[in-house]
Amino acid sequence: MIFSDILALIIVYIYVAVIFVVAEMVLKTRPEVSRKFLHIMVGNMIFAMPFFSDPWVMVWFLTLPITIGLFFLTEYSPITIKNSVTESGHALGLFFYALIWTILIAVFTIIAPAGDPKFYIWIVALAIVPMVYGDGFAALIGQKFGKLKYTVFGGEKSVEGSLTMFVITSVMSVFVWVVFSSIGCVMPELNIVYILTISAVATVCEALSYGGIDNLTVPAITSILYFLVAVL
Repeated sequence: MIFSDILALIIVYIYVAVIFVVAEMVLKTRPEVSRKFLHIMVGNMIFAMPFFSDPWVMVWFLTLPITIGLFFLTEYSPITIKNSVTESGHALGLFFYALIWTILIAVFTIIAPAGDPKFYIWIVALAIVPMVYGDGFAALIGQKFGKLKYTVFGGEKSVEGSLTMFVITSVMSVFVWVVFSSIGCVMPELNIVYILTISAVATVCEALSYGGIDNLTVPAITSILYFLVAVL
């Protein structure tokens, strides 16, 4: 670990702490808004990933500690910690949210070419986009403006929310692709067809998932698809 990694960790931890405090303050009166605010704002950490010298620094000192901490907020924790997150019933989803970051960073660092552990970090970022921005805004728009409802596996969704997820995921994927390319990440040329197709698959996957499991399934499937179409 070098000084820039330590500085990046400090900045990210301060940022996450502020976001959690703000979310906790709002949660008492508007739980859904607060949860998605947390969902989206914490997800902005994808833009910090290229600035770490080694992805393993993020795993051991950022995503894994946060994952372990969030596990103790779930109903499966051996100890009970009272807080607004668990009381609102979304602790397991948040645990999955942090867990998939840890898994994806670890997997794509392991399979990266020798000497360049950050080679596939762009795939991790693009895999996180549907969960962070697509699902986040879909829930907010669907809750407020969703009129055309449909039910899948007992979970109620809205057409407006699903369309929002597809559009936001597509737009933000293009944005992330451009940003990561501009800062020197080694990645394929921007391909709109790939993005639109994978965004559509991510939207369907989210619609078929329930109980917070989409925080695992959507990024996992998205990462596999980007690896298949853009790397192999």
